[in-house]
Amino acid sequence: MTNPLFYAKILLFGEYGIIENSQGLTLPYNFYNGAFKFSGLDSEFEKKSNLHLQKFSQYLANLELPEDFKIDVSQFRQDISHGLFFDSNIPQGYGVGSSGALVAAVFEKYSYIKHLPENISKDTLKKLRTVFGEMENHFHGKSSGIDPLICYMKLPIFIENKENVNQVFIPKSEAGKGAIFLIDSGTAGETGPMIQIFFEKMKTEGFRKTLKEEFIRYNNACIDAFLKKEMSPFFKNLKKLSVWAYEHFRPMIPENLFNAWKKGLDTNIYYLKLCGSGGGGYILGFAKDYAKAEKMLKSFNKEVIYRF
Repeated sequence: MTNPLFYAKILLFGEYGIIENSQGLTLPYNFYNGAFKFSGLDSEFEKKSNLHLQKFSQYLANLELPEDFKIDVSQFRQDISHGLFFDSNIPQGYGVGSSGALVAAVFEKYSYIKHLPENISKDTLKKLRTVFGEMENHFHGKSSGIDPLICYMKLPIFIENKENVNQVFIPKSEAGKGAIFLIDSGTAGETGPMIQIFFEKMKTEGFRKTLKEEFIRYNNACIDAFLKKEMSPFFKNLKKLSVWAYEHFRPMIPENLFNAWKKGLDTNIYYLKLCGSGGGGYILGFAKDYAKAEKMLKSFNKEVIYRF
């Protein structure tokens, strides 16, 4: 029996804010995916993946999970010894959920009690997020559990606050001039150090104040307008969000994108924002007229993920 595919994810809105109770909006991204496979571990990639799984299984063996969400670690370990690896093309350190997909795949295959995504209640969704956070802590030190949840559900998720998450309907992508796109910064980022910088910043009262009063307000307004497909207020708040990030999230913006970020703000042709924790990996771009934005960003590799 073939193992199911688990897709990458994109956090459209909520990076860092969700740590401080802002809203968030995420979608699965099936351009990248991963699945469990068995092999003789001939290639370097397979050996490395198998070793990662061994370390993860050791972590899971010491993890106390609630009864309804327990994992058959001994079966997992047995499979690892028989050449199990995670065959994934999800780039690591790019903010698109490489560890989230792996956590979702482990839970789907080895949990004693199966939780079918289509039947999951809001309460179970909440518990699942906590469980996934505990599991993904192995990779990031501190995880919200959101990434594995999206990868597991394979559905867009609306994060209301720290406590509540819900499945949500995203307006259908359609052929139009506008686009949301990914820009490849050309280097991988590391979540841990970026989160560390964020918590250091949170120690200053001025930063905490502007995060709560400005960043979270613009972030939530963007989500509200996007879900209602009200593009005028959407872009108005998006610009404010992009300006705020340019001023306050400087260490998280890859250096080779500083000028492009500022150019977008100066020309209003496109706006950029972080995709996940930043520091490298992908950056998100938004443009009312993608053809114009593409011309201005021609030196970067880009992928369109949504049209409007």
